[in-house]
Amino acid sequence: MSRRGRKASLPPAGFSRPERILPDGLVVRHYNMAGRLKEYDFSMLPVAGPVQRSLAVLFAARCDPNHWSVHKSSKHVWQKVETFATFLAAQDVPPACMEEFTAALIDRFWLTMASTGSNRGAFRTVCSLLAEDERLQSGPVADALARSVPAHKSTKQSYTTAEFEQIKLEARRTFRAALLRIEDNTRHLEGFRAGEFTPGSREWVVGEALELIARDGDLPRIPGPSSQSYVPKKYRKALGGQATKVTWQRLFLSRSEVAALGVLLLAEYGWNQSVIDRAEVPRATPDPGGQGQVTYRILVEKRRRGGGSWYDTENVTDHGAGTAGRLVTEALTATRFARAAVERLAPGTDLLMASRTGRVGVENNRDLDRHRLVGPFYLGLSHDDVKWWTRKVGLKGSPFQRGRRTVTAVERREPAQHSQETHDRVYVLPDENVQEAAVPVIADGAEEAVETARKAVLVAEVRDAPEPDDEETATADCSDAEASPWPAPGGGCGASFLLCLACRNAHVHPGHHPRLALLHQSMEGLRSVLPPTVWRLDWSDHHARLEDLKRRIGPGGWDHAMARVTDADQAIIDQLLSGDLNP
Repeated sequence: MSRRGRKASLPPAGFSRPERILPDGLVVRHYNMAGRLKEYDFSMLPVAGPVQRSLAVLFAARCDPNHWSVHKSSKHVWQKVETFATFLAAQDVPPACMEEFTAALIDRFWLTMASTGSNRGAFRTVCSLLAEDERLQSGPVADALARSVPAHKSTKQSYTTAEFEQIKLEARRTFRAALLRIEDNTRHLEGFRAGEFTPGSREWVVGEALELIARDGDLPRIPGPSSQSYVPKKYRKALGGQATKVTWQRLFLSRSEVAALGVLLLAEYGWNQSVIDRAEVPRATPDPGGQGQVTYRILVEKRRRGGGSWYDTENVTDHGAGTAGRLVTEALTATRFARAAVERLAPGTDLLMASRTGRVGVENNRDLDRHRLVGPFYLGLSHDDVKWWTRKVGLKGSPFQRGRRTVTAVERREPAQHSQETHDRVYVLPDENVQEAAVPVIADGAEEAVETARKAVLVAEVRDAPEPDDEETATADCSDAEASPWPAPGGGCGASFLLCLACRNAHVHPGHHPRLALLHQSMEGLRSVLPPTVWRLDWSDHHARLEDLKRRIGPGGWDHAMARVTDADQAIIDQLLSGDLNP
């Protein structure tokens, strides 16, 4: 099955899987997911022939699209293998074969690589590759290859709110201007197709030019006297020249404008650049509510998850301006003509990020992991596109790594295409902006915890005997009602007698114990019949204070208090619980 759910076509008769290593055992072939080939010649390494062949076998075992799906992965490991080979060649007695690899050799390699995080990563990569050789899977050398090397900690931090807002503002300005330009010219083209313009008029010629641009990606050219080609005069006159801004950019995004769209997708959905580069056209689903809203099903490809877990889906709805789905609608509108032209030239391409390149015929095709040009159309989002856009708007560096960290750790505060463990370990905990933002949250939480603790524990003073000057209440004795934490409008205390146990002016002595024990028992009965929410809001704090008093008195004293409950205590508690004694 394909990722869209269609049955995959069978290979032609006589097909056999390409060999990953040539018969000489020294040239390794890596086919990426697109089926393009990159070769690595191990005879170029400055080591003995048997070592070259052994390294080639280990390397070839990983040149599988399900392991290394892009040439970037194999090239990264190849560079580390070259470093290791250079180290071996520098030894006083270089090993002639893998059997001569020793723990001491691996330890020396570690000492040369331990200085920086990138070198430690290279050591870990080489050891992982060597550990696949059966001859190195036992003894001291195996222990040396299994050395624990801490992962390199990234020093990248998220953007501040002001910095990220500026990046999003510049991206919106770039993309919004392009979208309005394409929408305006789309209306003119539709008017031309509907026959709204007088043949031969300027509006009609502009419409004819737009029709040619939509069909061919550009206007026809005629040769000039100096080997340059020109747009025919009638189109130049109607369009205002032959610059890209007044010709093909009327219907197509430029590559820098696609980069601005990519930044907006990052800010909205937390996608990294590789996800946006491979993004397929979202599929619109019918509105079940009949309100005209469009829901898009977006296929997200995240290859770092490993084979079999690359694809996930996200659903977003266009509820109107400012909603998550509106950006998808605008992206589809802005790339509409480019995608239609690509579909005519290469059916089934089905990629969202389609733009018109101004460098037709001079593109660098050495990067075999990138999408191929389709006529004059460029697909996906490259690092060069992003760099051109950032320089154009006066920003520094690519916004994607720091921007994605900002979206996931600071703004959304939830994982985006990665696990919760990775989100916490890589994005949240090391980030200085997250740490700074957490300070007031932690402080507020601590204050709330203290306040909750104060509410839920006994504040009234427990004494052995009553004070002569205290005034008796339903639950305790009060030493100063005028100093109440809950003053009444006309003076005195305005709180319920249930709050006496939460007041520093209250005194509890053994004469109150029977009544309070009965109140505790009655609250237990309420807890069994009231909804949990009601119990928690109205009674849980009072019950917690009685629990605290019970712990202080002890089980024996509490049982003795229950045995001394009088009819007067019962009447007071009944009135207290019914609210008859409330102020």
